Amino acid sequence: MGKTMIEKILAKASGRAAVSVGEIVFAKPHMILSHDNSAAILKTFEKMGGKKVWDPERVFIALDHEVPPPDSKKADNHKAIRTFVADKGIKAFYDCGAGICHQVLPEYGHVIPGVVIYGSDSHTTTHGALAAAGIAIGRTETASVWALGETWLRVPESIKIVLEGSLRKNVEAKDIILYIVGRLTAEGANYMSIEFHGPAMREIGVGGRMTLCNMSAEAGCKCAIVPFDKHTEKYLADVGAPKYEVLDPDKDAEYAQVHTIDVSKIPPMVAKPHKVDNVSPASELPDLPIDVALLGTCTNGRIEDLEAAARILEGKKIAAGVRLLVYPASRKVLDEAFKRGVASVLLNAGAQIGIPACGPCLGAYGGVLATGERAVSTANRNFKGRMGTKEGTEIYLASPVTVAASALAGKIVSPA
Repeated sequence: MGKTMIEKILAKASGRAAVSVGEIVFAKPHMILSHDNSAAILKTFEKMGGKKVWDPERVFIALDHEVPPPDSKKADNHKAIRTFVADKGIKAFYDCGAGICHQVLPEYGHVIPGVVIYGSDSHTTTHGALAAAGIAIGRTETASVWALGETWLRVPESIKIVLEGSLRKNVEAKDIILYIVGRLTAEGANYMSIEFHGPAMREIGVGGRMTLCNMSAEAGCKCAIVPFDKHTEKYLADVGAPKYEVLDPDKDAEYAQVHTIDVSKIPPMVAKPHKVDNVSPASELPDLPIDVALLGTCTNGRIEDLEAAARILEGKKIAAGVRLLVYPASRKVLDEAFKRGVASVLLNAGAQIGIPACGPCLGAYGGVLATGERAVSTANRNFKGRMGTKEGTEIYLASPVTVAASALAGKIVSPA
C-alpha cells in the first residue's frame, strides 16, 4: 500500500526510508514551538541538567498568552524567558505584541512543507495548513527536545476528509470545521492524522486552512494536514520561506476512515456550551442575548477574518450592551487592518481592539466574562470557565461573520 502524508513526513523526520502505522519512531523537528509556558519549560530543562539547547536556530518562542502581563508573576515569567533566550542564543524569539505563536511561526517563514513542527500548545495542529505535521507535545517533552533535538512518536492512522461543492454565502472555513468536529465528535480522531482533500479546498486559502487545522485538535487528532497546492506555494513565496520538499500522499494510501462532505450543504454553524462537538446551525438557536462578541485569536484572527467581519459591520453600530472585543492574530495582521481601513470600520462600529495576542480566549485577562454572561466567539474552545469564571457563563463558537452579525443584533443570529 501507498503512504499517507504523516507516514511520509515521519519517515523523513526519523531518517527512515519508510514507516508504517503503529511503529515507534524518533523524529527530529524542523522547529520546536513554545510560548509563555516557556518559563515552566526552562525550569524543567535546567532540572534535567540542560546546559545549551540542541539547535538555537530551531527553537521558536513567542510571548502571546498573557500580553501585556496582567500581574507581576507573569511579568517575572516573561523576564525569565527573555534571559533564557539571550543566554541560549535563540534566534526566533518574538516578544510581546508580535502576535500569537501559531500565526507568527508561519508569517516569518518558519513553517515549510514536509517537516515536523513540535509545539507545547494543543493547537500546534495549525501548521498542517502548509503541508507540514504540526504535533502538540507536553512541556516535559518540549524541554527534552530543547536538549536532545528529538522525541518519540507512534505513527498514527489517518482520516481522509474530502470536501466537495462550493461554500454558500457567509459560510466560512470555521463553519466547515465546526460541522466536521460535530460529525467526528471530540474523541473521534484521537491520536490520528487528518488529511483534507477535495475540490472545495481550492476555494479555501491558507488562512482558512489554518482555521481547519487549528480546530481539528478539538476532535482529538495528533495532526491535521492540507496537501501542497498553489495556495501553499504562493504563501510560502510571500513570506520568503526557505527551500522545502513537498511530500504528497500516495494515490493508494491507506486510510482508517474516509469522509466525503458537500460543503454547499453546510449552513452557518455554532458550537454550543460546553463542548466543541455540540454543534447546530446558527438559525436553529432560540433567542440568546449576548454580552460579549470575541473576534480574533489564533483560530480566526487573520486579515481575511477581520475583513469578513468588517463587511458585516460597515456603516453600522453594535447593539447596546454588547462588547465587541477584537484580538488580531499578529502585529502584521493589525498593521494590514489599518492599511486597508478594516480597523477603522471595526472601531467605528464600536469594537475594542486589543494588542495582538490570545486575549480572553484562555480566561486570564483582556475581557473575561462576568458571572452569568454569554459570549459568541471565533476562538476554538467553549469549555465551562474557558473565558474566566465558571459561574453561569456560556460560550458559543462561530465564524467571524456570525460573530459580527450577532454583535449587531445583540443576540446570536445566522448571517445568512
